[in-house]
Parts: sequence; C-alpha cells; structure tokens
Amino acid sequence: MFTHDIYLSPFTWRYGSPEMRRLWSEIHRRRLWRRVWIALARAQMAAGRVRPEQLADLEAHAEAIDLARAEQIEAEIGHDLMAELLTFAEQAPLGGPVLHLGATSADIEDNADALRLREALDLIRGRLRQVLETLAGAIERWAETPCMGWTHLQPAEPTTVGYRLALYGQDLLMDWEELARCREMIRGKGFKGAVGTGASYQALLRGTPMTPSEMEAQAMAELGLEAFPVAGQIYPRKQDWRVLSALAGLGLSLYKMAFDLRLLQAPPFGEWSEPFGPRQVGSSAMPFKRNPVLAERINALARYLGALPQIAWETAAHSLLERTLDDSAVRRIVLPEAFLTADEILRLALRILRGLNVHEEGLRRNLERYAPFAALEPILMAAARAGADRQALHARLRDHAMAAWAAVQAGLPNPLPDRLRTDPEITRWVPPEDLEELLRVEAHIGDAPARARAMAQRIREAIAG
Repeated sequence: MFTHDIYLSPFTWRYGSPEMRRLWSEIHRRRLWRRVWIALARAQMAAGRVRPEQLADLEAHAEAIDLARAEQIEAEIGHDLMAELLTFAEQAPLGGPVLHLGATSADIEDNADALRLREALDLIRGRLRQVLETLAGAIERWAETPCMGWTHLQPAEPTTVGYRLALYGQDLLMDWEELARCREMIRGKGFKGAVGTGASYQALLRGTPMTPSEMEAQAMAELGLEAFPVAGQIYPRKQDWRVLSALAGLGLSLYKMAFDLRLLQAPPFGEWSEPFGPRQVGSSAMPFKRNPVLAERINALARYLGALPQIAWETAAHSLLERTLDDSAVRRIVLPEAFLTADEILRLALRILRGLNVHEEGLRRNLERYAPFAALEPILMAAARAGADRQALHARLRDHAMAAWAAVQAGLPNPLPDRLRTDPEITRWVPPEDLEELLRVEAHIGDAPARARAMAQRIREAIAG
C-alpha cells in the first residue's frame, strides 16, 4: 500500500518494533472495534434485542477486515467508523442489522482505544522488565568497582560503577511502578451514548428487564475492561495525558542514562562506551570515530517523547462541554508515536546495557588523577582527633592541594600522595600506616557496594511480581 516513493513516518519502518507497529495498525484498530461491537451485541442479546444467530453471524466475521472496501465506503461518506460498520454489516447480513444499536461512535472507538492503551502498556512494561533485569545484573557486576564521582561536572569523591548504575535503576523502578499504576487505572468510556446519559440505550431497552447500566456492565465485563462512571461523548482525555506523562517519565530516566554515557565515552573521561560493531562506521569523513550513536538516538527520541504530554494536556483541557472533535486528528498521531518512541528507546537502552563497555584503564587513570583529593578531609579529621591545630593543618593541606591541582591541570601525575607522605607536620599527627589507609580509594566509597546490591535486589523483586 505504501512505498518509499512517498513520505513515510520514521515510525512506519525505522523506529519501534514490529510488535508495537502491529498493535497501532489500522487492521488491529478495526479488529478492536469489531470486538467492542460484538460485546455490545452479546449484552443486548441478553436483553432480547439481538438473536443468538445474529450474534453468531457477527462472531463468524469478526476477523474479516476488508480495508479496501471500508476505504471505498469512507471515500463516499467521510466517516471511518461508519465505513467499517457498513463493511461489517455487508459481511454479516444476518447480524448486520443489529450492529451499533443505541451506540455513538465514541462508544466503540473509546473502548477500543482503552483496550489498545492497555495492550501497549503491557508491551512497554515487558520491554522495561528486560532493561531492568539487565541493569540489575550490571549493578551487581560492578558494585565494588571504584570510579570517580563528579558533581557540577567537576571531580568530587569516589563512588562505584555499580552505584552509579543503581541511580538509573532507581529511576527506572519508579517508572515501572508508575506504568503499572497507569495500566491498572485504564478505563473505557463504557456504553453511554451521544452525551453520556445512556438515553439511547434506555429507549432501546424499554420493555426489557435490563437497565442501561446493567447492559453496560455486561458488555464491559465481556471486554475485560472497567468503565468510567461518568463520561460525556468520550472518555476523559485526561487519561491520555496521564499515560503519556508516564511514558515521558520513562523517557526522562533513559535520557539521563544515555546522556551520562555520552559524557563518559568522551576521551577526557574515557570510562564507558556503548557497543560498537566490528564493521560499524562512526563517521563518513573520519574513519577513527566511535560515536555514541545509540545513546544519542535515545536522547533525540526521548526529547520528542517528553514534549508529547503537553499536547495531550491541551487536548484534554480543550475538550469543551460534552465533546469537541479537535481531539481526533491529534490523537491519531500522539498516541501511537508516544508508544513507538518509548518502545524504540527501551530497545536501544537494552542494546547498550547488554554490550556496555567499562574501561578499567579509564577508571584507574581518573582515580589516580583526582581521588587523592578526597582523602584530605579524613586526614584533617584524623589529625584533629590526635590533637593537631585544625586551622593550621587545614591551611597546610590547602597548600598541598593547590600545588597538586596545578600539576594535574598541567597534565602531570597527581603529586598529592607523595607530598602528604613526606610532610612531617602531617605524619606527626597521622601515622604512615593510617595515612596509607586514608589514601586508598576504597576508603572513600562508603557503603556504595552494599547499597548498589540492595537496589539490584529491589529491582529483581519488583519485576518478578
């Protein structure tokens, strides 16, 4: 139907998984519409308004999507759902006359949309489970591997690779919980008619023992979906905003992780790098380049994902009175693209984590260059406990630190450890063996390894539930 001779969205073929594309396909959308029509007909059969053989006819043709015929009808009438309804009715001549009894378009579309949102959230959570499981393993693997910590993009104190990864894991665990909450709270419109009062169903069911709310409950039970207790013509569009906000939150977490990797892959850091294939090309002009293209793509796509909740906010806020139709066109774009974007960045993150390179030499180089400065305060405290003049010793340590910093800035090895070892005013108060212990990197990582492992365990427990 479509070729590369015309514009195609990158989401049509480049970004997102085949599974997510199929879920947001027009074929799947129409299958869901038919599923909703059949659920409604089954509930109305219980009221005596649909005969069993009519329902059986509809069920027999539920999968017979004929998009070409529906498009032919739509070209004449200008209404996609009505075109599908007429196509379905043509295919099922016995059941066709009782399709859509009492319904308005949104009774079908919005329940189908809710089902599709739920399916899409399940797929996203499945991908996130893979990311979290892989991340938990990486946290445990590098829980005790020291590295330099940075604040304000300046060297601060040592931490561990696993503990830094645990920061990302904690963020993604919050996303896991928020996406689960969102999934649990998905509601359909139900079957309430043109302005949500159920008046058309009341007229249809007059003379039967079934009430409109009972019919709605039975049809929604058939769909396995709860309904909003009240609605206008559509379900509250705030639901879309809530879902897109949860996806944007996931994008935020992965954006930070990817941006950090880009920094750490830069040669001045040289500590991490994303996987790079044996025949991968980093640049068309510079053959030596190993650009962090996966992380950069995450940042590009997550930036787009983060902007979509604002569109959903405006759509919900501008849904005037019982409904205006200016939500329709934009929802056709933002809902599938939000999920396809989230799907793609999760797939990219999984590729990165499964092939993440941690460069021991880069870690060691940065620790040798900057970690000794972290020993100064513990040395000061140890000397003060031994009776040293805290202010005088602080000034002396500062002199050493400034001289050492100047050497590091000039590209020389950090001379601070040797300056401290050979200063009698330091060794007078801090014995050499204590000084050596305080200069060890491992003395300055606190309980980071234990905290990292605990976070990995929390992740495993959460995704196992």
